[in-house]
Amino acid sequence: MELMRIEPQTITHLQEWLGKTEALQDIITAAPVKALSATLDRPDVAPVAGTFLPELWHWLYFLPCALQSEIGLDGHPKRGGFLPPVPLPRRMWAGSRVEWLAPLTVGDEIKRVSKIESVTHKAGRTGDLIFVLVKHTISNHNGLALVEEHDIVYRDAPGPDDKPVAPTPAPTGATWFKTITPDDVLLFRYSALTFNGHRIHYDRKYVTEVEGYPGLIVHGPLIATLLVDLVRQSIPGCTLKSFEFRAIRPTFDINVFKVSAKPDLEKDPSGKTISIWAEDHEGWLTMQATAVLA
Repeated sequence: MELMRIEPQTITHLQEWLGKTEALQDIITAAPVKALSATLDRPDVAPVAGTFLPELWHWLYFLPCALQSEIGLDGHPKRGGFLPPVPLPRRMWAGSRVEWLAPLTVGDEIKRVSKIESVTHKAGRTGDLIFVLVKHTISNHNGLALVEEHDIVYRDAPGPDDKPVAPTPAPTGATWFKTITPDDVLLFRYSALTFNGHRIHYDRKYVTEVEGYPGLIVHGPLIATLLVDLVRQSIPGCTLKSFEFRAIRPTFDINVFKVSAKPDLEKDPSGKTISIWAEDHEGWLTMQATAVLA
């Protein structure tokens, strides 16, 4: 299969989205919080108005609600609109950097303003890559509460001669860890909670025959949420000042994987900087993250 090449005029067109903004409003309702607790197998007390919204659970809100007629072959909304219409078939949430300035709670009326910060092109070993950086700010009645930078990468479908990138061994010496069994029910429930129709997470025939993966792909934000949840379970009562993660390689539902964490005492002797990572069943690093406690 011939690699798709992005023409210079296409890149110029995509960069017309620079500076584009979108403003959405929502309410932090209790039902998604209760449902995600159940999905993560947490016996949390039923949330009521004023209950603290755990870190990263803001991803349960401002969900995309494209009409069914506007959904593309992959289950995502068709290209265009707020995000630029990148003509590459694979789309991936590659990472995020989040800073919490004030707490969000159940019952809050919230507003998110999103802005396209950059659209960049890179010619990689396996074809062209397009990187889109989106900045989100979320506010409630008290003002600005959260700032997030969201990295999206688009790439071509794999070719028959493509060779996988050499894997990186996961760190060792974890202080805390947990083994996760990513069955298709877990993936379905998280897709439903985030109204994510991307077929790579629930349609085994599509993901193996069309996109060429060996199994269903575990959502990157689900893994990031599990990383933060490990810290919450290991350090009861903690809150986060910031969190960042970078996806390294896909995680599939055909094997268990592990989330691990340890204080990065070399970087921060106070113990407030936590190194967190996910690794597959063979010990290869799949996600690298850092959390800073408040």
